[in-house]
Amino acid sequence: MKPIDNFYLDKNEPVKSCLLALKQIILNYNIDFEHRWYYKLPCFMFQNQIFCYLWVDKKSGFPYIAVGKGVKIEHPDLIKGKRTFTSLLMINPNEDISVEKVYEIFDKAIALYN
Repeated sequence: MKPIDNFYLDKNEPVKSCLLALKQIILNYNIDFEHRWYYKLPCFMFQNQIFCYLWVDKKSGFPYIAVGKGVKIEHPDLIKGKRTFTSLLMINPNEDISVEKVYEIFDKAIALYN
């Protein structure tokens, strides 16, 4: 099995299902996204740049979407912290994912790539 597949499949529920759903939500946003293993992360590339990647927070155990160029985006649900490139959108795996919120943030992010 490939490392990118292991990333999703070695997680426990409900995180595994949440990450798989997020993967599909991201890929459905733009057909030009390329899903690839990059820097030991499941990344979604756009125009050969990192658009976003998925990861799991060590403290909370919750998955998140790290949005590339996210530090330039204003949205109340994005966590900037001390990062210089990405902002995080935390996802509670026990709740429904707000696809509208994800796409609202992605609309702001993709404008930075064009």
